[in-house]
Amino acid sequence: MSDTTFAPTYGPVAIPVRELLPWAIFAGLMLLMMIYFVGAEEGAASLIRGTMVHEFVHDGRHLLGFPCH
Repeated sequence: MSDTTFAPTYGPVAIPVRELLPWAIFAGLMLLMMIYFVGAEEGAASLIRGTMVHEFVHDGRHLLGFPCH
């Protein structure tokens, strides 16, 4: 019986920063938008009329430590 081991002949692929940068900017903008809606979308600073967005993210506000009452 012979012992056979698998040795891969390739290494990790380097991702160029030029390809990664647009995705990083997109993710950062989405994160900032999410933080705005969870943290500041209520009262005088509200961009959307009514309380629908506030009530939708209400529990998330408390979980993240944003005061709202």
